[in-house]
Amino acid sequence: MSKPILVIKFGTASITHQNGDLDETVIAGIARQVAELHQDYHIVLVSSGAVAAGKQFLRQYNGTISERKAAAAIGNPLLLNKYSRYFAPYNIAVAQSLCERTHFSDRNQFLQLKRTYEELWASNIIPIANENDVVSSLELKFSDNDELATLIAVGFGASLLLFSTSVAGVLDREGKVVPQIDVIDKAALGLADKEKSALGLGGMVSKLTFARLATRMGIRVVIFGIRTEDGILNAIAGKTGTLCLPQPCSMPARKKWLASGSLVTGRIQIDAGAQKALEKRHSLLAVGVKAVLEKFECGEVIEIVNEDQVAIAVGRAKIASDVLDTHHKAQNTEVAHADDIVLL
Repeated sequence: MSKPILVIKFGTASITHQNGDLDETVIAGIARQVAELHQDYHIVLVSSGAVAAGKQFLRQYNGTISERKAAAAIGNPLLLNKYSRYFAPYNIAVAQSLCERTHFSDRNQFLQLKRTYEELWASNIIPIANENDVVSSLELKFSDNDELATLIAVGFGASLLLFSTSVAGVLDREGKVVPQIDVIDKAALGLADKEKSALGLGGMVSKLTFARLATRMGIRVVIFGIRTEDGILNAIAGKTGTLCLPQPCSMPARKKWLASGSLVTGRIQIDAGAQKALEKRHSLLAVGVKAVLEKFECGEVIEIVNEDQVAIAVGRAKIASDVLDTHHKAQNTEVAHADDIVLL
C-alpha cells in the first residue's frame, strides 16, 4: 500500500450520551480530526453505537438478542448517516462495512474484504466497519468491536491501532493515566477495571486483551480518551492516552491471519516433548498429543495447549480428531505441519 494503515475503534460509550443518544459533538470532532489524517493514512473506522441509536425506537427494549438485532437494523443507517453528514464538509465520503466472523475465519472471504477496502481507499473513501448484528449468530459473533478492529488491523497489516474510551487511557491504582506499557503482561492486564459500560459490550479488559494480540503482531496501539481535546491527533502524536509498544514480529501475512483471524474449532493437549518440538519450529506429530479436548475436522484451525492447559499455539489440522484417535501412537503421523502452526 502507498500509505500506512490506521484503524480507529470507537465504542458505544465513546460516541453516545448517557441516555444512549448519539453525541453529535463527538462525531463532528472525529470527522474533523480524521480529515486531517486522511492524506497520510489509509483509514478504517470501527464504530459501535448502532444498537444504542436504534433501541429507542422499539416499544419495549429489554436487551434480548432479538431486540438487539432489531435495534441494530434501525440504528445502522442512523449511525452511518451521522458520520456521512459530518464528513461531508471535508469532501470525504464514507462506506458502510457490516462484518461477520466468517469474513475473517474464511481466508478467501477475508481477502475479498481486503480487496474491497483497497478499492474504497483508491477513491479516497473511508470504510466504517461494524459487526453485522442483524444476522450474526451467537456462536460466530465477535466478542465485541475491539476484536473486530484488531482483526482488521492485523489482517491488513496496519501500523497503528487506536482504541477510544470514555476515560483518558489506562489508569493506575491512583487514577492517573499510564503513559506507556512496554509489554502487556499479567500486571498490565491487572490494571483494567472489570466493570463494563451499561451501553457497550467491552471495557478496558477487552481493549488490553486485544491490544496484547495486536502488539504481538508488530502493531503500535494507543488507548485514549475521545473526549480529551484533539484526542485522536494527540494520541497519534504521543501526547495523550496509553501507548502499548509493538513487539518484534517478522511473521508473514498468512500466519498473522492464522493467529488472529482464523476461527478455532478444535483443541488438543500436547506433552512437553511436543512443546519443545514446536518451539524449534517442527511439525506436530500424533505421538506428542496427550488428549483431544475438542473435536475437529481436517483443515480446521485448532488450539494447542501444553500440559498446564496454557494455549501455546494454533495450527491448521492435517487430519481429523477421529483419525488422530486411531493413529495416536503412530510415530510419523502429522497432525499439523510446521508451516501451518503459529506460536502464541
